[in-house]
Amino acid sequence: MQQEQKRRLARILKEKSYREGDFVLASGRRSDYYFDCRVTALSAEGSWLIGSLFNDLLADLAIRGVGGMTLGADPLVTATTVISWERGRPLHGLIVRKEAKGHGTGQFVEGLGNFAPGDAVAMLEDVVTTGGSLLKACERVRDAGLEIAAVCAILDREEGGREAIAEAGYNLLSLFTRKELVDLAR
Repeated sequence: MQQEQKRRLARILKEKSYREGDFVLASGRRSDYYFDCRVTALSAEGSWLIGSLFNDLLADLAIRGVGGMTLGADPLVTATTVISWERGRPLHGLIVRKEAKGHGTGQFVEGLGNFAPGDAVAMLEDVVTTGGSLLKACERVRDAGLEIAAVCAILDREEGGREAIAEAGYNLLSLFTRKELVDLAR
């Protein structure tokens, strides 16, 4: 079943989220292709597949929840938490702001009320190129008192992000590398 779901997600990603052209990525790098995973993650079937596959990927980890940097991770966190409830293993969600909230508590991390200090979480990302935004989200979650048990992505572009993440002490778990996604989408 999982392989069928991965194949279906790969096809949806290729159809809805893959673009060729001249793009500047969040890392500042230029690329001749771009994956806008939000389009897939915000579709009903894509969301269900992403949530299901992330839950499969995280099944053996002792975690209390999942989180990620807004805006790209918002639908990933939501899909993963909803499917976790459906499967009887509820995971709570965290959203990490790019900038501290300018009013109220002024915090970087939303959803902390569902966690206790020291709880383990997995961080989610749509696409990893250099790993910069994922590592920034991890830093903010650690600063908020939680432990990072895993870092996960839909797509590893295989452009140095995995290595940067490993250098920071984490192991990147990805649903696809670019090659795997292209091969499965055929």
